[in-house]
Amino acid sequence: MASWHVIRSKPNKESLLFRQLQAHGIETYFPQLNIKPVNPRASKTQPYFPGYLFVKLDLLAAGFSLLQWMPYSLGLLRFGGDAARVPEELIRTIQKQLLESGSKISSPPVILHGDPVIIEQGPFAGYKAMFDTALSGTERARVLLLLLQNRQLAIDLPIAYLRTQRA
Repeated sequence: MASWHVIRSKPNKESLLFRQLQAHGIETYFPQLNIKPVNPRASKTQPYFPGYLFVKLDLLAAGFSLLQWMPYSLGLLRFGGDAARVPEELIRTIQKQLLESGSKISSPPVILHGDPVIIEQGPFAGYKAMFDTALSGTERARVLLLLLQNRQLAIDLPIAYLRTQRA
């Protein structure tokens, strides 16, 4: 009897594993989020569960080795030697949640070097700062906290903590 299971992919190879599974005729669910990357050439989607996909199949008929040795696969997620099963209702809930959210990740506002910002959250909430740079590969930024006597202190914060003061 076919049931949903979780298959692990090699890092950043979820899309390639998804295509491999489809080529073998295996029912697969690969939830993804639509994003607005800073770099226009970067991927416009991101896995909802990085490193994991869902497959629906009868393991006795298909066999474990097919999924274990498939390119880009790290095999099924197992607990105590048994392949983990995912309830059908959970799959439907994930699909519904992604559909309702529009599968969008809100992109941080575009803030340029030198822009004045206000820190809205965290231990420096309420302080004024100057935006320095977005940190590569993260959702963090470096700002220059404006102190007394025009001194500046560089601190790293989540971009979501910042509000621009540009008009």
